[in-house]
Amino acid sequence: MTNSLRPHGYQRTPLPEETAPTPPTPRAEEPGQQATAPPAPTSPAGQKPKQRDAFFDNAKYLAIVLVAMGHSWEPLTDSSRTAEALYMIVYTFHMPAFILISGYFSRSFDMRPDRLKRLITGVAVPYLVFEVAYTLFKRWADDDPTYDFSLLDPWYLTWFLIALFVWRMSTPLWKLVRWPIPLSLAVATLAAVSPDIGDDLDMQRLLQFLPFFVLGLCMKPEHFQMIRRRSVRIASVPIFACAFVFAYWAAPRMSSAWFYHRDSVQELGAPPWTGPVMTLALFGCSVVLVSCFFAWVPRRHMWFTVLGAGTLYGYLLHGFLAKGSRFWGWFDEYQWLHKPLGEITVTIIAASVITVLCTPPVQRAFRFAMEPKMAWAFRKDPAEQARSRTTTSA
Repeated sequence: MTNSLRPHGYQRTPLPEETAPTPPTPRAEEPGQQATAPPAPTSPAGQKPKQRDAFFDNAKYLAIVLVAMGHSWEPLTDSSRTAEALYMIVYTFHMPAFILISGYFSRSFDMRPDRLKRLITGVAVPYLVFEVAYTLFKRWADDDPTYDFSLLDPWYLTWFLIALFVWRMSTPLWKLVRWPIPLSLAVATLAAVSPDIGDDLDMQRLLQFLPFFVLGLCMKPEHFQMIRRRSVRIASVPIFACAFVFAYWAAPRMSSAWFYHRDSVQELGAPPWTGPVMTLALFGCSVVLVSCFFAWVPRRHMWFTVLGAGTLYGYLLHGFLAKGSRFWGWFDEYQWLHKPLGEITVTIIAASVITVLCTPPVQRAFRFAMEPKMAWAFRKDPAEQARSRTTTSA
């Protein structure tokens, strides 16, 4: 079966017999944070802070829509080869695009106290809140009151937050080494052939997706300018067409679990030598499709640009509906959803729901959980106080 390794609850597949003034660090690194450019050196007093970059807000919004669409297509893939092909294509690049942007906006991260505070309040706290919330939701919606809490075993969407926390903390290391991308690919390859790596912190997925974060760390603004050239946009059309043709051919022959990067090759029933091959092949395919995706992202301000600041909200909140639809058997009860009209309807609903969940009213309602200030939890940093006094006096 092509879809025998689906992420319902993200249980791991068992082994066959025999996971500013200097401005503060910008928060575009996670799906719901600001898309301002990385901090520049201290600017003269009175100078306006750098404006948000519409391109990155647009990219994050469009990518989060694809995330929601992919989750809505997953129950349809067993009955639709077209849905399976689209699913495989989207899973090739939607999370790599997010992770690459995360790395790009983490380039200036260091262990400065204000940046560590933001890492805690913007990543660690939402992880804890939603890990608990998802567990309670599963207990209720899936009628599983004994389902255990586990802060070390991320459930469903929360893996991205704990992975981002670890990636960000490792940023100084990747900025220090001479060949960061090859080294990260070596780490990902070793993870792919290590079935006993364990479930703690979803380490398989954390390590296998690591090269995309490191690639983002290594990118510069001119690289995005190159990607957005007209020639790249034109070339991306036949590339996506070829990707669909290949995915349509591969759908009945290849498990889409390869694209989750959640299991070792042994857990996928493949020989160890496929680890390096698939790691490099999938990384290459993802980079190409991410580039094609970025090439078509609008540079100017669009009606949805403002929603790019709320993608973390949409990402985490839509998980309740995505999982609830499985727990409550909607796709089994309403068989018309597996027909072409039903598939289109599901796609439109997913895009609409995620759009609403990214809006400013939703951000305001859930900011206490996603971006808490938590001033009470931290000591005041003397250097930060000095900067505040300098700004006030100026």
